[in-house]
Amino acid sequence: MAARKKPKITAKDIHGFKYFKLLKPLLERLHHVGTERDKAGNRQLFFDQYGALLLLYFFNPILTSLRGIQQASSLDKVCQKLGVSKTSLGSLSAAARDFDACTLQPIITELAGHIPAGFTAADQQALKDLTAVDGTLLPALPKMAWALWLDDEHRAAKMHLAFEVLRGIPVGVTVTAGNDSEREQLRVLLEAARLYVIDRGYAEYQLFQDIIDAKSSFIGRIRDNAVWQVVDERPVSAAAQAAGVRRDLIVWLGDDRTGAVFQQKLRVIEVHTGKSDAHGRPEVLLLATDRMDLAAELIGLAYKYRWSVELFFRWFKCILGCRHLLSTCANGVQIQIYLAIIASLLISLWTGSKPTKRTFEMLCFYFTGWASEAELMSHIEKVKNRPS
Repeated sequence: MAARKKPKITAKDIHGFKYFKLLKPLLERLHHVGTERDKAGNRQLFFDQYGALLLLYFFNPILTSLRGIQQASSLDKVCQKLGVSKTSLGSLSAAARDFDACTLQPIITELAGHIPAGFTAADQQALKDLTAVDGTLLPALPKMAWALWLDDEHRAAKMHLAFEVLRGIPVGVTVTAGNDSEREQLRVLLEAARLYVIDRGYAEYQLFQDIIDAKSSFIGRIRDNAVWQVVDERPVSAAAQAAGVRRDLIVWLGDDRTGAVFQQKLRVIEVHTGKSDAHGRPEVLLLATDRMDLAAELIGLAYKYRWSVELFFRWFKCILGCRHLLSTCANGVQIQIYLAIIASLLISLWTGSKPTKRTFEMLCFYFTGWASEAELMSHIEKVKNRPS
């Protein structure tokens, strides 16, 4: 059976350009990126315009492909509001290679810096810089030779994300081939004054020390067969016991101090999850950290918060629409993912809250003309006034 032909996109299908007007100052700095080789001065598609078209794609479910974006660029309304001219499919494909994806990184940092904290509880203040780090795979086509993963038939790109837990926003991202090292990408993402929470896959002692040397801290799960020398054992408070903490140790982590990686003592917190393993034994987590000041129960809580990055990945891939890659080249995939992160940050800025499926749906209703601006603003006000 022949595939059903998609209906032609018309001007009445695309609304909401008021919000794109607010993006203009952010995107303008990209205008001259990638124009160095244009000696003749006849380039018609610039990076800021390409970025605006991709952001329109994220917020308008009618646009489902690069061809749909190209068709939208031929509409007078789109050209006028986004400042673009009619663009060919070839120009859009070439743009994925012509423009340096890394120039989007400062925009991500700037937008993240504008989003307020929005938390007041004492335990949240203590964990205000908590940043979960993890990676997720994005399926790629077999012809994407750079996206090495399992074999020639199974390719994937991997997004490595630093996610600030309590603000619910991404604060750092890189994109690599599927089998690239998550530990090395965390080294790329390292910033000062953060409390990184990481799973057992990042359990490398040199990485822990690198985080400390970067003027940050960590809470990381270590392997069950980890070795340490106990220096002191702290008493476990009633609150910590209620949270499942059984032991709170000050240790030298590793076999001995001679030639050891660590330059300082660490804590190892033993936490019972309340679950049992496959053999019926109580499940125990061993959490290492350099934070001597945090209450043991907060260390256990911080590790539980690590799950929020997994929820963001689900939002990113299933709701925001990043299951379909618009480009086959590495730089093009990076551009798409970085702009998707920018789209997510914009939702947080517009609503003052973590992005949700309901809010994203309302934005899509608005951008397709199904919801009025008054209805959108009413929804946003309800989100802002909702107890956190």
